[in-house]
Amino acid sequence: MGGGTLWTEKNWMSLRTFAFATAIASALPLVSAAAQTCDALTLDTAMGETRCLHPGRGEQFKDCEDCPAMVAVPAGRFIMGSLASEPKREAAREDQVPVTIARPFAIGAFAVTRGEFASFVAATGHQPAPGCYFWTGKSWEGRADRSWQTPGIPQDDRHPVVCVDVGDAKAYAAWLTAKTGKTYRLPSEAEREYSTRAGTATPYWWGPSITTDRANYDGRMISKRKTRGVWRQRTVPVESFSPNPWGLYNVHGNVWDWTDECWNEKNQGNPADGSARAGGDCRWRVVRGGAWNYGPTYLRSAYRYWNEPKNRSSVQGFRVVRVL
Repeated sequence: MGGGTLWTEKNWMSLRTFAFATAIASALPLVSAAAQTCDALTLDTAMGETRCLHPGRGEQFKDCEDCPAMVAVPAGRFIMGSLASEPKREAAREDQVPVTIARPFAIGAFAVTRGEFASFVAATGHQPAPGCYFWTGKSWEGRADRSWQTPGIPQDDRHPVVCVDVGDAKAYAAWLTAKTGKTYRLPSEAEREYSTRAGTATPYWWGPSITTDRANYDGRMISKRKTRGVWRQRTVPVESFSPNPWGLYNVHGNVWDWTDECWNEKNQGNPADGSARAGGDCRWRVVRGGAWNYGPTYLRSAYRYWNEPKNRSSVQGFRVVRVL
């Protein structure tokens, strides 16, 4: 064999083993470094990006350039409703029930913006019905010339879209689902309160009282601290004020959020798993969060309110949930 290496049966077996392992490895899907090292939630976006997200840390992601920014909410357990000692509570409607969220989910870091809604309208041709209610400072005034594009208050593309009914909100979520291949929908009432509280049990995520330095509402109405604030008389950009510990902005005030539930008078009977409750008075839909022309009590984490599903007003918006 000259100066060459003498190949033994052991050498040939090693070569065959190596070739077999290489063939197997080439047949397996490639896994990104993020997925290989992730110690939390591995998320594949519709843009082909793999992210390692830690639910509850406020890390934002998007499924497309025109899609809303989302944050992952952790699994966990909370008590829905308000404590008996909470000032201004609606005792009959804010009864306490335990809820367990078994799996993380994602929810909009912000209310859906005018710019994001405009992308949906341009892509689909969807047009909300004309007309919108506007708060004059004394009463609600219905105007046929008002719409999500002309709500009667100054707005730009970073303000929350308003003058949209629950059908418009659901159509937007359905478009996101079709566009991205990911499941988008409106939040259940329990998901909305869970995301608002972000692990807290106080009336507002930061504590027991509120000022207009923290939220957009009618500050002429005296809060628990007996102080008056400003009344901006309009929406503010969605990234205004500080986010809660899980990365959600304006969960108190600015605009009401539609939920995916019909109205029920009590929390009792709400599914214990965070899903939307079946049944109820579907002439009304549950809304949460309060708005720019409402007083402090309406902004509390536990406060439950309703709206007609086809009602369009300058205080009504929405945010979406994405299934993980």
